[in-house]
Amino acid sequence: MGVSSGLGWCVAGSVKVLNVIWISVRADLLVPLVCLYISFVFPQCISAQPSASRAAQQSSSRRATGSLLRAHASVCPCACVSPSYHPATLASSAEMAVPPAYADLGKSAKDIFNKGYGFGLVKLDVKTKSANGVEFKTSGSSNIDTTKVNANLETKYKWDEYGLTFTEKWNTDNTLGTEITVEDQITKGLKLAFDTTFSPNTGKKSGKVKTAYKREFLNVGCDVDFDFAGPTIHAAAVLGYEGWLAGYQMTFDSAKSKMTRNNFAIGYKTGDFQLHTNVNDGSEFGGSVYQKVNGNLETAVNLAWTAGNNSTRFGIAAKYQLDSSASISAKVNNSSLVGVGYTQTLRPGVKLTLSALVDGKSINSGGHKLGLGLELEA
Repeated sequence: MGVSSGLGWCVAGSVKVLNVIWISVRADLLVPLVCLYISFVFPQCISAQPSASRAAQQSSSRRATGSLLRAHASVCPCACVSPSYHPATLASSAEMAVPPAYADLGKSAKDIFNKGYGFGLVKLDVKTKSANGVEFKTSGSSNIDTTKVNANLETKYKWDEYGLTFTEKWNTDNTLGTEITVEDQITKGLKLAFDTTFSPNTGKKSGKVKTAYKREFLNVGCDVDFDFAGPTIHAAAVLGYEGWLAGYQMTFDSAKSKMTRNNFAIGYKTGDFQLHTNVNDGSEFGGSVYQKVNGNLETAVNLAWTAGNNSTRFGIAAKYQLDSSASISAKVNNSSLVGVGYTQTLRPGVKLTLSALVDGKSINSGGHKLGLGLELEA
């Protein structure tokens, strides 16, 4: 840990402990507080002790602290002592996890806006797994307005001993796809994949090599699309440090010898809060905020605008967990489009989704959409 990080830890710990001391009214609570202060804020003070003794003292301090916080919470209704103040929680949150891929930045907010809805579609998803480990995923949807039916089939087999995954795909456009993936074999965190598609009707073929590498503070990826005119290179990188995230994404078309995509993103992520902003090609600006208010309620806000255009696109969404098997979702945007979704787990492996989209500007004119989805898993 660097000097600045250590100083920040000491200051934060001191403020939290002094806060608890200030609001405590029982003199017998001061002893565990002093133990907490010495063993966690200034661990170097006990560095001369044997490791076993030091571990025993820290464990005792944690138990005393837990009792202290519970005792204070029982007499203080102001909730000024949050569970996140516990030193064990602070230590675990300080550990930097692997940052997400560029495509997953702001994913929590996107999920609140997109999951649990299926406007204008009747959809069926079936997932099964055979005794020898082969996974089957079948999905089909029918557009209520056009009556067009789309379906796809995917089979996947994982050879865990060698880190290999074999995937076969087919869809109603009669396109066949094969993907072979190897992960954590050459080096830990490295994933290599070779993806091919073939259309028997037209004879069109395509191939793509995908690479991804992730570790603490870093997540990078590079995909190469092979084409007779020249390969297209897609690359992205995300850096993360103490909750802050910064990412860059680009696409280079070698056939045209120019950059066709040039995106930047910056964000901040904690356990129950995420902030994401992005600039695409220097003209598209966007941002989103996600917050987990409590164990049942999640909210999200997003906005976007284009350079040279005064109109701003804005939306707000929420998801509320009614109980362990049911949830309701709702969203609205500045175009007065209101979406509502209801998801119910009928039994283990059977999930029903109902959704509706209402145009608030023309309620009497029609054009509203309904959706029905059923997911089966065995």
